Amino acid sequence: MDNLVSTDWLAAHLADVRPVDVSWYMAADKRDPKAEFETGHIPGAVFYDLDALSDHSTSLPHMLPAPDDFARDIAALGIGNDDTVVVYDGSGLFSAARLWWMLRLSGHDKVAVLDGGMPKWKSEGRALETGAAKPVSSQFVPHFTSRQLRDFDGVKAALGHVQILDARSASRFTGEEKEPRPGVRSGHMPGAVNVHFRSLLNSDGTLKHDEDLRRTFAEKGVDLRAPIITSCGSGVTAAILMLALAQLGAADTALYDGSWAEWGGRSDSEVVTG
Repeated sequence: MDNLVSTDWLAAHLADVRPVDVSWYMAADKRDPKAEFETGHIPGAVFYDLDALSDHSTSLPHMLPAPDDFARDIAALGIGNDDTVVVYDGSGLFSAARLWWMLRLSGHDKVAVLDGGMPKWKSEGRALETGAAKPVSSQFVPHFTSRQLRDFDGVKAALGHVQILDARSASRFTGEEKEPRPGVRSGHMPGAVNVHFRSLLNSDGTLKHDEDLRRTFAEKGVDLRAPIITSCGSGVTAAILMLALAQLGAADTALYDGSWAEWGGRSDSEVVTG
């Protein structure tokens, strides 16, 4: 299945897919994604809460849950192994790619991101549904692979050998802007390259065309044929980089789940500023 689908495609196939709203926002946005979902969502959609349905054995935000826990939560939303899933969010393209990556880690390849998300869907005057979702539980058996996942030790060992792409803003990357999470140092990993996730998006929240994506990565000196690890503040927007890299056929990619929330908060990690 393609990594991206258009609003036209989704409207034509709505009866045959499982739409999932994965909206998540920074605290400063002061938005309630669950309340917004109940006010209006794509017909047939269910809501996936990145914070609630995460690994709560760690203090790090919305970390990847254990495979069996993830499978339980996905099944409770009425999604089974044979279902085609289309994920979207309320920003256009922000948090949806996180669940796209999580499902692919679990061996579910029949998943795509709605290009432009809810803003594009609404701007086109398409149908909406209100109220809480009432899914019928299904069965989801995970086929987990860690190939596209990296932890702290894996990233530390990769420094100097693997391209590290940081999706945060330039000011956070250089350390000029203070990190939003208490106790997390400002700066970046040694040798990391800053590819702000917004540089991969059009003004309407859709992903840029392949040629423009390729140009953006090339301008940053990224070799799409060599191994790449993506990172961000907490593992959400790093998935947008993963999505863009997948669009370009980059085969050796992985996401650092703890991202800067972990790296910047540990005393045994090296941090560079400027």
